[in-house]
Amino acid sequence: MQAIWTQIDRDAAGRPRFTEHRFRAGAEYHYPASTVKLPVAVLALEKVNALAASGVRRDSWMVTHPLLEGDTLVDRDSTAASGRPSVEHYIKRILLVSDNASFNHLFEFVGREAINARLHALGFADAEIMHRLERPLPPSENARSNAVEFRDATGRVLHRQPADTAPVHHPTRRDLLGVGFLADGRLVNAPFDFSLRNRWTLEHAHRLTQWLLFPETQPADRRLRLTREDYAFLRRYMGMWPAESADPVVAPPAWPAYVKFLVYGSRRDAEPDAGLRIYNKVGNAYGFLTDAAYVVDSLSGAEFLLSASIYVNADGILNDGRYEYEEVGLPFLAALGREVLAAERRRRARVESQRGTD
Repeated sequence: MQAIWTQIDRDAAGRPRFTEHRFRAGAEYHYPASTVKLPVAVLALEKVNALAASGVRRDSWMVTHPLLEGDTLVDRDSTAASGRPSVEHYIKRILLVSDNASFNHLFEFVGREAINARLHALGFADAEIMHRLERPLPPSENARSNAVEFRDATGRVLHRQPADTAPVHHPTRRDLLGVGFLADGRLVNAPFDFSLRNRWTLEHAHRLTQWLLFPETQPADRRLRLTREDYAFLRRYMGMWPAESADPVVAPPAWPAYVKFLVYGSRRDAEPDAGLRIYNKVGNAYGFLTDAAYVVDSLSGAEFLLSASIYVNADGILNDGRYEYEEVGLPFLAALGREVLAAERRRRARVESQRGTD
C-alpha cells in the first residue's frame, strides 16, 4: 500500500498552502492501470491546441483509420449526441467510465514517443506510457500509431496525421511481481514481468491532479499548454457524478458514485454526500487499485488531495482474475477516504472555531 495526503489551508486572500504527508510512496512498482488515461488526455488537449491554426478543436470530428490486425475505421460513436467521435468525447468517457477504447484512440493520436517525451519535459522523468489498454499487443505493434483525420461538421478535412512508428524501446527497469502467472490458460511458475508495461507512479498521479486543480502550483518552466477552458472542462468531468452527464448518458452498470474508490469504494447503493465533490482518476488491474483525487466538501469547507494504491493478490498469481478487490481493496480505499474526510472536517471545524474567537 502507498499513499500521499496533502492538507490544504488558505490564507485570508484564499491562496492555498499545502502540507504533504506520505506513506511508502514509490516503495515498489505499482501497475498504474487506467490512471495513465489522465496524462494522455491532457496531452491530447495540448496537441489539439497546437493544431488550432488548422481549425481543429477538441470537439472536432476525429476519424481513426485502421492499421493493426483487428482494427476498423472509427468514424462513428453511438455514445455521442452528435454520433461522431472527438477528443472531447473520448476524454468525457475516460473520466466518467474509464473507457479503454477512448484511451487507445488518444494514445494513437498523441503517439507513444511524443507522450513520453512531453511527460519527461514536464518533470515526470521516470514515466513510461508504453501500450494500449485491454488489447494485448507485442511492443512492436504498440509502437505503431494509426492515421488520424480531423473534420468539420460538413466532413471537410481540417488536418491529416499519417500513421507513425515510434523507435524501438528497450527496458531500463526490471519490475517482476508475483510467484506465477497464467499465459494462454497455462500456469507459468515464474514472476510476471512488468518491465515493458506502463509506469505512472502514485507520485505522478498525485502531482498531475494537483496541477489540474491548482495550476498556480506548477513550476513556471513546466506549464501545461492548456487554455482556461481546457482546465474547466477537465475539472468538470473529473468531478462529475455519472447521473449528471447528458452527453454521454451513463447507463448501468455505472452507479451513483461510480469510479470514486476513495470514500465510496464499489458501493452501488451509496448516493453522493450533499456538498461533496471528488475530482479524480482511478485504475484497477492485475490486483492493483489506485485512486488519485482532490476532495472538497462545500458544507464544511474541508478540502484535500489524497492518492492511494493497494495491491491485493493473496495467491501471488498474476493474470488469473483472482484478486481481492471487493473483499479487501475497495473497502479499504473507501474506509481510508472516509477517515481522511472525517479528519479534515474536524480540522476545518477547529480552524473556524479558532477564527471565531480571535
